[in-house]
This record gives sequence, C-alpha cells and structure tokens, in this order.
Amino acid sequence: MKQTGNNFNSPPASEQALFDGLSNASRQFVDRIVDSMSAAQGADASEMLRALTAGLSSDQARRGELQERYYRQHLELWMNLARAGDEAAAPAPVAVPEPGDRRFHAPEWKSLPYFDYLKQAYLINSRWLTDMVEATQLAEPAKKKLRFFAHQLIDAAAPANFASTNPEVIKLAAATKGESLARGLEHLREDAQKGRISMTDESAFEIGRNIALTPGAVIFENDLMQLIQYTPSTGKVFARPLVMVPPCINKYYILDLQPDNSYVRYVVSQGYTVFMVSWRNVPASMGHLTWDQYVEDGVIKALDIARDVCGVAQVNVLGFCVGGTLVGAALAVLAARGNPAAASATLLTTMLDFSDPGDLSVYIDEAYVRQRERDAAKGGVLRGKELAMTFSSLRANDLIWNYVVNNYLKGANPPAFDLLYWNSDSTNLPGAMFAYYIRNTYLENNLRRRGKLTMCGERIDLESVTVPTYILATREDHIVPWKTAYQSTRLLGGDIKFVLASSGHIAGVVNPPAKKRRNHWLNTGLPATADAWFAEATSCAGSWWPDWINWLAEHGGKESEAPATPGNENYPALEPAPGRYVRERCD
Repeated sequence: MKQTGNNFNSPPASEQALFDGLSNASRQFVDRIVDSMSAAQGADASEMLRALTAGLSSDQARRGELQERYYRQHLELWMNLARAGDEAAAPAPVAVPEPGDRRFHAPEWKSLPYFDYLKQAYLINSRWLTDMVEATQLAEPAKKKLRFFAHQLIDAAAPANFASTNPEVIKLAAATKGESLARGLEHLREDAQKGRISMTDESAFEIGRNIALTPGAVIFENDLMQLIQYTPSTGKVFARPLVMVPPCINKYYILDLQPDNSYVRYVVSQGYTVFMVSWRNVPASMGHLTWDQYVEDGVIKALDIARDVCGVAQVNVLGFCVGGTLVGAALAVLAARGNPAAASATLLTTMLDFSDPGDLSVYIDEAYVRQRERDAAKGGVLRGKELAMTFSSLRANDLIWNYVVNNYLKGANPPAFDLLYWNSDSTNLPGAMFAYYIRNTYLENNLRRRGKLTMCGERIDLESVTVPTYILATREDHIVPWKTAYQSTRLLGGDIKFVLASSGHIAGVVNPPAKKRRNHWLNTGLPATADAWFAEATSCAGSWWPDWINWLAEHGGKESEAPATPGNENYPALEPAPGRYVRERCD
C-alpha cells in the first residue's frame, strides 16, 4: 500500500514474515493481558454480555435509541470514506478522540482515509458500549464492575495496539527495513519470560548504586522486616525520631529514590533521626504470616526499637498507603494497651475508611475473597506480579497499552525512569495476611467500625487514636481516592490537619521542593465533606513537604547532638543500608 505525498509505505515483502510474526505474537500477548485482568475480576466477555443484556431489558426505548444512533453514525462514516478523495467536500469527522488521547496523535490517523476510518469506527464502537453500560438498570456495585470491565475491553481493542492497524508502526517498519519489528519481537520475548511488561530501562538502576543511597545501617531484622537507621546529616537532631512505614506491596525506596528526589534524605537534612521499615519480599514458605504479625512484629516493633535507640518515650510515625493503614491499626492497638508510644502520626495517601475505594473495588467481592481465604489456608503467597497487573489495569492505557505499542510494535527501548523502576519491583504478600486485609477493609470495611476487630489481642477503636495527625491525599489518586482519604478525619480522635496535593498516588507524594512543581491545597477547617473542604481551601504553589516539616517540628521535642553511630548496645549495626531484604526480587 502506498499513499502519495505522505511518505507512507507498507513493509517490503521480504519483511512480511517478520511483520506477521510480531502481529501474531503481540495479539497473543494482548490476549494474555486481557485474560489475566479478567481472571482477577472473576469476569469474562460472556458474563459481561449477559449483564449488559439483562440490564437493558427494562429500558427498551433507551436501548433502541442507542442502537439507532450507532447505525446512523456508522452509515455516515462509510459515506465520508466514499467522499475521502474530494477535498472540496471534506466532511467533518463523525467521532474525534478525547482531548489528551495520545493514541491517535500521529498525523496519519487523520490524513490517511483507511486509518482515519479505523480510528473513528473504534471511537463510535467504544462510545456505544460505554453508553449501553451507563443505560443499564443495575445496582451500582454490579454496574461499576460492568463499567470497569467494559473499559478494559475498549482499551485493549484500540487499533493502535496492533501492528497491522497502527500506521505509525507500519511506517516505522518500512523506514527501518524491519529493524523496529525485530527489536519489538526481542522485547516481547524478554518480557514474556519475565511475565510482565517492561516500563523502564531496568539496567539503568541498581539499588545501592544510584537509588536508595541515603547513608545508614540496618540495626534490626526479623523474618518480616529489616529496620534501617539513617545517618544524621546535621550537627543537632530533634529528640524524637521519625519512623517510616512504607507500603508492603512495594519496596521502601519509593521514599529514597535518587538524591534529588529522596524524601528520606530531605527529612534527614531537616534535623531528624529517621528509621525505615524495609518489608521482606516473603517467600512461599512464609505465606502463613498474618496481619497481626505485620502490626505487632513490624510497626509496633519498629516504634519500640526507635524509642530504645533514641532514649525517648515517644516517637513520630509515618505510614504510606497500606503502610498508613497498618500504622492506624498499630496506633489503635497501642491505645487499647494504654501505651502512648507515638507523639504524632502522618498518613500519606492512606485509607482507613474503605466505603469508596475507587476502581479497586471491582476486583474484590465475596467470591474473590473466599477464594483467597481458601488459598491462604493452603499456605503460599500472593505474587507481586499479580498485584502489579491489578494496579496497572486501573490506568491501562498509560501503564499497559502504551508500552505494548512502544516496546513491541515500535521496538523502542523504554526510557530510564526511577519511579517506574520502583513500580516494577513489586513484592509478594503472605496469603493469610492479604486475605484478612481485603475482607476487613475493602469488602466489609470493618476497620472503621468501633470495637468490631480484635488485633494483637486488643479490641480496637480508631477514635481512641488521639495523637496529632497530618493526613495527605493526592487529587488524581487512582488507588486511594482523595475524598475517601478525607474520611479519616471523621474517624481519628486527635487534632488533624488535612492537606491535598496535586497529581497522583506516587508523583503527588514524591515532590521535592527544589523542583518547584505542582501545587497543594490547605484549609485549617475540617467540614463534614471533602467537597466542602476543597471549596474553602487555598491553593499553594509547589511541594507540600515544607508545610509538613513545619508541622512535624511541633512534635520533634528538644534538639541535641546527633549520634555518632547507629543503633545502641541492644540494636547494633548489622549491615549498611539499604540492606538485604530490599534487594530480593519477585522474578
């Protein structure tokens, strides 16, 4: 195929076999991705079709209206295609991509009639299915799941995702004489062996070489975690240290990436002794570990060690994502014991109330949780790769299909990006711990119910947590919706400061002040709803870190000379940071 004046040619015949091979292989890989997402949701295309048909049966008029519009748009599209060569009568497009849709950014999607037709037909089909889902008369939980699964299929079916229907891929293959196709096949083979999509140049990073570099030492370890104490970078430090509890579904170094964006390094530079929990990437033999053990032998143990090493009665504690949920649970346990171990708490993108956990809820229903509980009874772990695919599916176009096109169809190498390197370095979770967590949070929302749960031998109540708390949410968070994070202000019993940062779950947190990027919102009040809070909030330029560090200083205690060595007699240095546990990979 040749389009005069567009410098657009199909691959030569000698490269057709390579082209066909990549097309077939990429289709199979796409099918595997879709199947894995469908299996995680416990849904398939036939189930979706049955739910869609049943939901529309009570509104035949709306169904007929959507069908009539669908046929009319396709007929108009065909007529436009027939007039494509007549520049004087160039028709307006029937369907256009949403603003910011990068899949159809290349000019060939508009200038070449065949690909313009593919694009518009796909958009018409996508919007028809979306409207059909919205028109269904279903209960909201069922409709939410149907909506999410339909969008997974819509995203997967985009013509940009396949070599034979992507003009950029064909043009590049012709220009490189098939080299782009050969590279793509090699990338596809490598990722198929790893069982995941490469999102970054993983050879560009190494833990302890150019990420996780803040100096320190491991001063304690058990089967669950290592505890790192970082070396002071100031002559004096606040008496009360800060204990950081990262999410256990990823490695801790999201808080200690490179020197210019390390949250740990920033806090140390502000005069704090910082301790970091480095969760273990648990092997299959440790699938029996429980939620209570993560609370007791992880969070509470870390607080006790920090108090011992620094010789203080109280410490400050910070939790990120599920690490924040663990911190909330641990503080409730300590409150039940009458143990005031914490002077303050910081919760970053954390849910304590799971009444609206966003799109993640589509994966978790009674059947899914029961299966996880049956699996947990047999031992074993939830694989990190499965968790990574689940989170990626929440933003499939950005975190799945973008890389399918660039890595495989175009044969490009993904760029080096530290956040995505961390994102690919997932960890396994004990089956028993995970089953307990999803039942009592996502499914039944028991953590917020006073006295409902017993943890570590104590009946817990989040309202008994009376320490001052700084709660940070991020406005575009697809994992912890910010309005759900705001609900924590109604659960905890102490003085609370709520702050909203721009961007998403990770980029909104990892935002060093020197970059002078993004913004955050402040409001000293805590009205009943998140919308009311935002309506009265003030937008502030730049990072939220300085606001938080000023707040933390109120709870740091007196300043004293920085310790010369890490640990103490009870907890001597075992090995340099970042330690062994963080280097263990799922692959």
